Amino acid sequence: MKIVILRHSFAGRSGSARRTRRSLGLLSLPLAAVLVGVTGCGSDDDGGDAGASAASTASSGAFPVSVDTKFGAIEVDEKPQRVVALGWGDAETALALGVQPVGQSDWLAFGGDGVGPWAKDRYDKSPQSIGTMEPEYEKIAALKPDLILDTKSSGDRTRYDTLSKIAPTIGVPKGGDQYMISWEKQTAMIAQALGKKAEGAKLVDGIEDQFAAAREAHPEFKGKTVTLASKTANDWGAYVGGTGRVNFVERLGFTNNPVIEKQADGGFSVTVSEENLDQFDADLLVTAPIGVTADSVKSNALFKKIPAVAGGHAVVFDDKGLSQAFATDSVLSVSYAIDHVVPVFAEHVKK
Repeated sequence: MKIVILRHSFAGRSGSARRTRRSLGLLSLPLAAVLVGVTGCGSDDDGGDAGASAASTASSGAFPVSVDTKFGAIEVDEKPQRVVALGWGDAETALALGVQPVGQSDWLAFGGDGVGPWAKDRYDKSPQSIGTMEPEYEKIAALKPDLILDTKSSGDRTRYDTLSKIAPTIGVPKGGDQYMISWEKQTAMIAQALGKKAEGAKLVDGIEDQFAAAREAHPEFKGKTVTLASKTANDWGAYVGGTGRVNFVERLGFTNNPVIEKQADGGFSVTVSEENLDQFDADLLVTAPIGVTADSVKSNALFKKIPAVAGGHAVVFDDKGLSQAFATDSVLSVSYAIDHVVPVFAEHVKK
C-alpha cells in the first residue's frame, strides 16, 4: 500500500490557537453536523474485517480508493488488513463497518476495549490502547498498521506528518481542524478508506431515519429553544451552533438559545459567568457535568434560580452513559443517544 498526495490544502495554526480551542470542547466534544461526500472510485467492498485476525491479503475490487483530506487526496491501493484508529470516534466507526482496529485511542476513558456500551462486544480481540492528545508513535509503529484513521483530531500538521511516515493516514477533512467533523462525514471518509462506501451510506441513512422518527414522535420539540450547558470545576459554558451537540438537538426540531448564539466566537462554546446563569434559560436546559458531580450542579443556588430549572425543564446528566453517548458523536453513539437521550428530553421540555 502507498500513500499518494494528489494535492495539498491546509492552513497553519499557532500552538496557542490550538491550545485555546482544546479547553472546554475537548472535554466533551460534539455530536453531528452535515453530510459531505468524499471523493472515491471503484465499487463497494463487501469483504471481511480489516483487523489483526484478517485472513485474506488479496486486494478487493473496490480498490484503489481516494479520500479527500485537509492534507490532500489520499489514495489507498489495497484493502487494509491492520487498521489503527486514533481520532475521536474513529474506532467505533470502523467497528460499525465490521472492521476491528488493532490499536485505538480511548478519548473518554471507557476502559476495556476503549469504546462505549453501544459498541460493546464488537471486538474479537482487544486492541492496543494508544494515547490521545499525543499519540505514542513507537507503539503505533510496532503494530505495523497498513492504514491509520485520524479523521477527528486536532488537524495538526506535525501529527499528520509523523503518522503518515508510519502508514497511509486518513487525516481530518478540509475545515475539520480541532475535531470539527460530523459523524456523517467521519463515517463517509472511513467507509471510503475501507472500501465500504455503500455500507457507510447505509449506516448514515439509518440514523437519518431514526432522527425522522424522533421528530415525528415528538412534534413538541419543533421551534422550542434549548441551551446545552456544561459545568467544569472552573467554569460554566454553553455550546454554540455548528458543533455536534447543537446539531443533534436541531435535527430534533429545537432552536439553540439565541442569547448564547449571539456570543459565539468561532469556538465550540462560550463561557458564561455564574452571575449570568440566567442566560441559560430556555424551553429546555441540558447540562453536562465535566469533572464535577451532577449533585454539585443541581445544588448551585444561582443554577436553581434559572426559570427553566425552577419550572422543571432542566436535565442534568447524572447517568454517565447518557452523557457520554451525547458527547461521543460516532455513528453508533448517535443512534444510542436518539434511543436513550431523546426520551429524557421529552420528559422535561416546556410544553
